[in-house]
Amino acid sequence: MARRTTPILVAVLTALITGCVAPGTPAGEDTGLGGVFERRQLFGAFLGSDAEGVRRIPGFEEFLGGVDTEVGHTYLPGEGWTDVEGPDYILDPWAEWQRQNPDDLFVLNVPMADRNEADLPDEEVAELLRRGRAGEFDHHFTLLGERLVERGLGRAVIVPGWEMNGETYSHRCGPDPEAWQGYFRNVVTAMRAVPGQDFRFDFTVNRGTDDVDWTSCYPGDDVVDIIGMDTYDQGPGRTFDDFVEQPLGLREHADFAAARGKPVSFPEWGLFRNGDNPEFIRRMHDWIASQDTVYSTLTDYCPHGVFWCTDNPRSAEVFRELFGS
Repeated sequence: MARRTTPILVAVLTALITGCVAPGTPAGEDTGLGGVFERRQLFGAFLGSDAEGVRRIPGFEEFLGGVDTEVGHTYLPGEGWTDVEGPDYILDPWAEWQRQNPDDLFVLNVPMADRNEADLPDEEVAELLRRGRAGEFDHHFTLLGERLVERGLGRAVIVPGWEMNGETYSHRCGPDPEAWQGYFRNVVTAMRAVPGQDFRFDFTVNRGTDDVDWTSCYPGDDVVDIIGMDTYDQGPGRTFDDFVEQPLGLREHADFAAARGKPVSFPEWGLFRNGDNPEFIRRMHDWIASQDTVYSTLTDYCPHGVFWCTDNPRSAEVFRELFGS
């Protein structure tokens, strides 16, 4: 199927021509990352972690009226270290997807701890982070890098320790931000040392202050290629303008990245607390288009999505209008 110019790209071009670009690095500017990143805003959806997620992509593209999405996005589980190393049932179907779509972008969220959703106490998390900073877990990430390269996934965007400023995961930053920074640096160093790799690393936070100021977790420009933000239609605040202007919200994300010469991403976005909300879809589309965005992926299971989740028909109609053919 021939690629088509999607409305989000039209919006970027219009913004460049008219000069109507929101704060941050101008949309469409060369990111300096080369390859699939160069002067393009890539779009996709998270539709499932394993082979089922791959199988849903053609239906999602048909839902959009035949638009070819350009991002495949999945997550590694984190129940044990073998999960972090990349199990076959996750990597193999996505490797086949990449072979069939060599120009598309593969994005992989990688936990930085085992028992990653086990609600570990802060003291245990802090000890994990310090052990990671000391290099104890480097070999797990070296093996993951090798497994990715072996499968032809050596150009992946890696998102280690996502949403570290929240409370959900055992790889959270709050219990020891300095140890988290050092651990992230070790993850990147280990994976960059794998022969044949061309990975890019995305530091992705939750919008807002959440449990800790996410800027206190930032590990350094030399180990970060993209600065991401996960954002859903939920508080604090209710309107999209609130989400833009809240402390450590969308505007500060854009400014923080621009000050460091980094492009941005939106690895997770979608509906949440306010039901079927087409205004959020419309405003989020426009915000993504106005920034120096490498990629964005809608989270499409309920209550967040518009395709696999059928609970948001008005938002689905607007989504098709904006992102479809």
